[in-house]
Amino acid sequence: MVSLDLIQFYKACNPSKTIDMANPEDRQYYIDFSSVRGSDLVRELCRTITLLSGDEPTCQLFSGHIGCGKSTELFRLKDTLEHQGYHVVYFESSQDLDMADVDISDILLAIAHQVSENLEGAQIRIKAGYFGNLFSEISDFLQTPLELAGEAELSVGFAKLSARTKDSPKLRSQLRQYLEPRVSSILDAINKELLERANTALKAQGKKGLVVIIDNLDRVDNSPKPWGRTQPEYLFVDRGEQLKRLNCHVVYTIPLTLMFSNDYGRLSSRFGVKPKVLPMIPVKTRQGEDYSQGMEMLREMVLARAFPKIPAEQRPELIPELFDTPETLDRLCRISGGHMRRLLMLMYSCLQQADPPFTRDCLDNVIREYRDDLLGAITEDEWKLLVQVVNHQHVRGEEECQTLLRSMFVFEYRDGDGRWFGINPALEETRQFKKGILELNQSFRG
Repeated sequence: MVSLDLIQFYKACNPSKTIDMANPEDRQYYIDFSSVRGSDLVRELCRTITLLSGDEPTCQLFSGHIGCGKSTELFRLKDTLEHQGYHVVYFESSQDLDMADVDISDILLAIAHQVSENLEGAQIRIKAGYFGNLFSEISDFLQTPLELAGEAELSVGFAKLSARTKDSPKLRSQLRQYLEPRVSSILDAINKELLERANTALKAQGKKGLVVIIDNLDRVDNSPKPWGRTQPEYLFVDRGEQLKRLNCHVVYTIPLTLMFSNDYGRLSSRFGVKPKVLPMIPVKTRQGEDYSQGMEMLREMVLARAFPKIPAEQRPELIPELFDTPETLDRLCRISGGHMRRLLMLMYSCLQQADPPFTRDCLDNVIREYRDDLLGAITEDEWKLLVQVVNHQHVRGEEECQTLLRSMFVFEYRDGDGRWFGINPALEETRQFKKGILELNQSFRG
């Protein structure tokens, strides 16, 4: 009889951990959901870089719900590209940036920092050049030491700058005032002194080119700038031309709200591409029937976390090790709505309350806590909006997106007829929602 490694299962259910496809231990947990998501977006991103671009740099945009699996898919993209001979720099922008307060110069310097540091790890040294002078000027301007001593690596200067300014809004504001008129020069220096030299050195090592993947920019706050534009609109629409100018292949994650913005057309025009949006794994069809393929793959995901060494076809026999009945596992998958991080969070909460096999009562306690957290955030007007959206299966405009999608009240799915939106299953069971649907139906009959 196979026994469950409880400690390993607990680690595997950690919702904050991203699967790194280059790590063999992580890879065993990966489930390819592309067949039920409507398309293989990683394949599309990869083809654009490897087949369609020729020698030209590409710039692509990737979005979706926070927690829907974007980072895992970006790691899969990284792994795929590396196997095809590319040098890939993946980084989480939140390492360098305060997501509540971001400007274009912050993003460019973060890219320069992470790329230079990564290249140094690959034994590619980039001389300071323009940036050495810039650090010296900034040091004088901010009255804080940033100069590179002797043969210090370029990334050290960027790291010092990031450390000084990330947690200091005052310093950050002063730095931006200084850098704003120099953004074009900074871009030119990144391209000529960093990226072009990097591409040359990488190709000398037999690599096909450089790809930079910037994750977590989808977490940029939707707060307005002093002149009224939201941060996402300002960064990706107003300043999109500059983000696109990097002389290498780039993939940016962007906030989901931009998909519903009045500026969506300008966004696509700026970058010359249609953003790729990663939807949820459907647990129901748009007609409200159980979607067996999605449910089967979510079950597989849960079982893979518990029994990674067991062949996939044998894992269903081990459900009694995890749950009192198969129906309890199905309830877990269904209530997650196909939101991967939420599924892991629910399992994690079950583990915090009891050892497997989890009973239906244990799971229902966890679901009740989750539902109560959601209910506490919904206003009366939002309930009305929620009922309308679920009835039409459509989200209109940035305000509805901000209210319903970012709050996880509604999830986005894809099928053969395109995208549609369904209520978070945890809310579907509530008295408030059932009352709203009843009133809506009565108004139609009236």
